[in-house]
Amino acid sequence: MAIAAQATARYVRTSAQKAGLVLALIRGKNVDQALATLRFTRKGIADDIAKVLRSAIANAQNKDGFSGDVDRLYVSAAFANQGPSAKRVRPAPMGRAFRVLKRTAHLTVQVTERPEKIVAVAPTEKTAPKRARTAKKPAAPRAAASRRQPSKPKAKE
Repeated sequence: MAIAAQATARYVRTSAQKAGLVLALIRGKNVDQALATLRFTRKGIADDIAKVLRSAIANAQNKDGFSGDVDRLYVSAAFANQGPSAKRVRPAPMGRAFRVLKRTAHLTVQVTERPEKIVAVAPTEKTAPKRARTAKKPAAPRAAASRRQPSKPKAKE
């Protein structure tokens, strides 16, 4: 049975769109590959995502039924939901003001254990050999005249 665990970091000070770009890089990868990818990604949010990924791995290790092999874990889901936005005001010329949205995001990473590959055992008793297939007759070539000619438009009266 595959064990799944997740970790969430809430109110991370970045936009969900920017975090989603980095999360798309690690989705579906093994946890070792994902951590290596995050280490060399040149985005500021990569450190926060790596922290969440390590937390998800630790959550999987503490679950009952975990096999103990971290190499079998992979990132099954990674997404960023939008959190609350802090509204700020920036002064503008002639007594006006611009609104600034300081966005936050909720980062979620889910890791799942890959199932073990089950090897099928060959049957021990002998079975009757299969019949040899007979060769099929080659198909007759199509005649070129059988192709439809485009119809001519009718003349108006």
